[in-house]
Amino acid sequence: MAAHHLALSVPATPSAVTDARHQAVDAIAGWKAELDDEVVHTAELVISELVTNAVRYASPGQVSMTVRLVEAVLRIEVCDSSPTLPRLGLPDEYSENGRGLFLVAALADRYGAEPTPTGKRCWAEIALPASPDQKDAVSLPLQRS
Repeated sequence: MAAHHLALSVPATPSAVTDARHQAVDAIAGWKAELDDEVVHTAELVISELVTNAVRYASPGQVSMTVRLVEAVLRIEVCDSSPTLPRLGLPDEYSENGRGLFLVAALADRYGAEPTPTGKRCWAEIALPASPDQKDAVSLPLQRS
């Protein structure tokens, strides 16, 4: 599978979440990489959560996002100017927020956050499902004569 790449920068405003999500989904769909709907919808949710967190908790300025499809992994990275790394905490049942990282953890195959010289990078990876041919090849039991 060919490598595909999208990089964009949006202002750290609530409307930027929608803009980033739409641009990324349009780009992913345009890659014609035969991504199934589940992967695209998962990416859309992960992008929404990561960009929302960057807008909500970062200083004013720009939020940058990179989406890459390399081989069988879709990687989403969102950078902002806040040095504070997110923590996975357990919100109480009455909290109106604090569930974004839970959603990312549930949807992505891998996720994390790391400091950068200008703030932080939060990322998530979504593994593409194996093609039917690969699934059959891997799941066939060995038979003895």
